[in-house]
Amino acid sequence: MDNTHFISPENLGFHLIEEIIENEMQLALSDEAIKRITRCREYLDKKVESHPHPIYGVNTGFGSLCNVSVSKEDLSTLQKNLVMSHACGTGSIVNPEIVQLMLLLKIHALSLGHSGVQVKTVQRLIDMYNNKIYPVVFEQGSLGASGDLAPLAHMCLPLLGLGEVIYNDEICDFADLMDEFNWEPIELQSKEGLALLNGTQFMSAHAVYSLLRCFRLINYADIIGALSLEGFDGRIEPFFEHLHTIRPHQGQLETAENIRAILEGSEIIAQPKKHVQDPYSFRCMPQVHGATKDTLKYVANVVLTEINSVTDNPTVFPDEDQVLSGGNFHGQPLALALDFLAIAMSELANISERRTAQLIFGLRGLPEFLVANPGLNSGFMIPQYTAAAIVSQNKGLCMPASVDSIVSSNGQEDHVSMGANAATKLVRVVDNVETVLAIELFNAAQAVEFRKPLKTSPYLHRFLTQYRSHVESVQDDKVMFTEIEKSVQFLSSGRFSYLE
Repeated sequence: MDNTHFISPENLGFHLIEEIIENEMQLALSDEAIKRITRCREYLDKKVESHPHPIYGVNTGFGSLCNVSVSKEDLSTLQKNLVMSHACGTGSIVNPEIVQLMLLLKIHALSLGHSGVQVKTVQRLIDMYNNKIYPVVFEQGSLGASGDLAPLAHMCLPLLGLGEVIYNDEICDFADLMDEFNWEPIELQSKEGLALLNGTQFMSAHAVYSLLRCFRLINYADIIGALSLEGFDGRIEPFFEHLHTIRPHQGQLETAENIRAILEGSEIIAQPKKHVQDPYSFRCMPQVHGATKDTLKYVANVVLTEINSVTDNPTVFPDEDQVLSGGNFHGQPLALALDFLAIAMSELANISERRTAQLIFGLRGLPEFLVANPGLNSGFMIPQYTAAAIVSQNKGLCMPASVDSIVSSNGQEDHVSMGANAATKLVRVVDNVETVLAIELFNAAQAVEFRKPLKTSPYLHRFLTQYRSHVESVQDDKVMFTEIEKSVQFLSSGRFSYLE
């Protein structure tokens, strides 16, 4: 069981999640988790038997139907109907990597012992996760309040023997897999459907997926920015420590320190300069990259709190003998934070594209468009166009989703977060940032070629050596999109993220 992660009340962290995913660890319930789940379920069963009054979502309808009581004989049907009727997602199919995170986060939340589910319900989710059976979930349908109802309904349809899943990289009806695994549909008990559908795991999974990529990209932004500075024959003075101690934002301090460390030992940065100043896109990297770093830390803290919380409704408290109907499903904390992160990450692409443009202008001894024979060759003219188009798209995507709200459920749910829209567009922004940084890397690596025989720093030399094993320098015009794609792949799969 060495490659097993035991679900427990202990908090999930980003390093742990990354370890679970990358090492393809199996999930299992710890004894403590089983104890909590069982105790809560037994308490709820006794509560339903002894309590004479309606309990929302347990023996009533949902949303604006909360005043409609449901008989004991129909409680299981009520929960099954809930899951089926709420599976109303549309749009693109969610990346299975994100669905994998949805399963992990939902399993963890249900195991905290306040949701009233059966152990076998959680175990079936674990079985799906361990066998890499990822439900087909659609991007559109969640308002980010009352939980991520539609996406989570799609995720949980297989518990009923329904819905489609991705298995062995193919989409199939889950019913066709039931015999293969000798599984029977789960008969949901009172409140279980609501526990499965309420919750913020769709938003949270997108957030975790994006953050894990952002942690990598923010490091690459410093490395690639430093490489562009070398190609542009820039100055080191804007990164001196004492300049930043008089405006000590943490991200700004970290970025200046990173750039200094990355460039240590460079002959290019050490040579005398004729120019007094560099453009802002080079000179202000500590301030711009640093502000994104600080935003990233803030959002990471919000998301860590969220993924280790109970966000379904109503919430069961056996010790207090209470079943409380509240609003922990409301995605406002995530919606605001994810909008903020999209804006902050888009600025990495914004400033990156400007550095790319400066490199192709024919300034500071560089040939126009970074080829030795411009005119006959267009060289690196059009990759900058692509970067500019992507940056412009990001500006549209960064319109905050969280400023909107549309009344639903006959007015009962009269304010929603639209956090799901914030989450899905954040993933698109992160995709775009990765591509723009890859284009800058493509350009910066070419620019540094023209600084020879001067040598760059040992750190950047190692980085460039790895990059050049994937993407060669350009002598004459060639098909460029393949080189851009290889540059994107280098960033998405590489391990050269941190200072050694």
